[in-house]
Amino acid sequence: MTNNLPSIEDLLKKQAEQNGAAPAQNQKTDQDTETTERLTEKLGTIELQSREKEAQLAAGALGVQYVDLKGFPISPDALSQIPMNRAKELQAICFLFTGPELRVGAVDPGDESVKELLFQLEERNKTKGVIYKISAESFEQAFKLYATLPKIRKVTSGVELDEKVLAGYEEKIQSFADIASAVKESSVTDLITVVIASALKIGTSDIHIEAEETGIALRFRVDGILQEVTTIEKSEWNKIINRIKLVAGLKINITDRPQDGRFTIHHSGQKVDVRTSTLPTAWGESVVMRILNPDSINLEFQKLGFREASLARLTKEIVKPHGMIVTTGPTGSGKTTTLYAILSYLNKPGVKIITLEDPIEYKVEGLNQSQIDATKEYTFAKGLRSILRQDPDIVMVGEIRDLETAETAIQAALTGHMMVSTIHTNDAAGAIPRFTSMGVKPFLLAPAINAIMGQRLARKVCESCKEETQIDEATLAKVKELLSAIPENSGEAAPDMDALTFYKGAGCAECNNTGYKGRIGLYEILIKDAEIEKFILSGEISEYAVREVAAKQGMLTMAQDGLLKALEGLTSVEEIQRVTGL
Repeated sequence: MTNNLPSIEDLLKKQAEQNGAAPAQNQKTDQDTETTERLTEKLGTIELQSREKEAQLAAGALGVQYVDLKGFPISPDALSQIPMNRAKELQAICFLFTGPELRVGAVDPGDESVKELLFQLEERNKTKGVIYKISAESFEQAFKLYATLPKIRKVTSGVELDEKVLAGYEEKIQSFADIASAVKESSVTDLITVVIASALKIGTSDIHIEAEETGIALRFRVDGILQEVTTIEKSEWNKIINRIKLVAGLKINITDRPQDGRFTIHHSGQKVDVRTSTLPTAWGESVVMRILNPDSINLEFQKLGFREASLARLTKEIVKPHGMIVTTGPTGSGKTTTLYAILSYLNKPGVKIITLEDPIEYKVEGLNQSQIDATKEYTFAKGLRSILRQDPDIVMVGEIRDLETAETAIQAALTGHMMVSTIHTNDAAGAIPRFTSMGVKPFLLAPAINAIMGQRLARKVCESCKEETQIDEATLAKVKELLSAIPENSGEAAPDMDALTFYKGAGCAECNNTGYKGRIGLYEILIKDAEIEKFILSGEISEYAVREVAAKQGMLTMAQDGLLKALEGLTSVEEIQRVTGL
């Protein structure tokens, strides 16, 4: 369609002639300027109407419906169906989404990519959609609405959580009941913001969102224990899972395979990484978001829970120029945090430290951190060999899983490097048999090992509701037996067996009526001495025999360490039973 519209200059000239005045060439009066602005606005409106008419005629020719989105009330739920970058790329926007209905406006509705996008939206939402023809101007107007969407939004290096919104929720959230109320009152658009803000306020390590038969379970792992928060309506599942995947960079249309993603929250001047994992289940998917908050990692040994005598034994070993320090324990026992504490202690000018991790959980200044990638054959074993060519002084390997990695790590420890790593065993005594069962030769293991550390994390008694408590006779007898077995050369004073006082948390709003708030480490440190080395070289290795030798050298066990902390009111006997088995 051709527009035969007069120019502004022609209209001004004609108006001047009608008024009996010659058109000014070098000077314009205020009236001329005002007239020009009115005419420009009018012509702009006429031109927009003309282009909308063109779009309407084009829609008819293509056999699709037409819509003008100028002033159209597009909801946040509709807008968020298509990521902003994707919408800009395809010049397509979802302008209506009610669940059963889904409408997409596109500048080029015949584009195959737009049709594929509609198919994905239909599959994801289990609904039927329609593509409408819109003008380029109509798209630009609607696209501006992304700026108002949502309170949690993508930025260059992650996701920025609105500080004012976060502060508002933190003021409201004092208990799990407050979180449940905030979640129920929130729209899907704000739900993820509410959940993450709540998790940061409560001190959550993992957020669990799970599709169940009749609803959606929201649970927080606090101090190592999963706690129920609330149940969300099942009808909201598609919207919730799509929003999570959108933020975490996961594929929305994949629901039958596990996916892993990651995003970063910027707030209070810090970067908080959120590692996101999805897993298909019988009723939908299970989502776990692990919050890697820098505030939650204390890199000072005393804050982690090391006793003075044990810390002195450990410090003596980690300052050696070479050898291997290994920490053991199950998943979630704080091994990685302990390794970071060791590296932080050793991180000084003139020292090169390289780590090999899966994944990199916390970024620490001064460390050269590398993440393995099995899809590119960058494994612990291959990565470690490459690291040794980088001339490091200290090397940290996240986990020793196989013989190849173990042998490479031991060779590094024997050739002038300090090596720190983890291995999965129940306690320090179990590490030596574990190495030999992998196939490590005793004559290499014996000189390489400096120290082996077993550890657990126990919940601390809530200071707001702590009170003295009594334990039953059978438990008391076991406690006295363990305390009496503390070696004299351990550096710990033997407690008075007739005046043992223990504590518990009665439960209050501060600890969500659990009686516990925060966690502390329980440690046992096995030092390689001449007797341990001779024992390893003998080849007759058993955990029981290692424990006997360790007791002779003065090692405090994790259970004994925990009971001493229970006597100090830091934790409870029940918690020591739970994490160590007593």
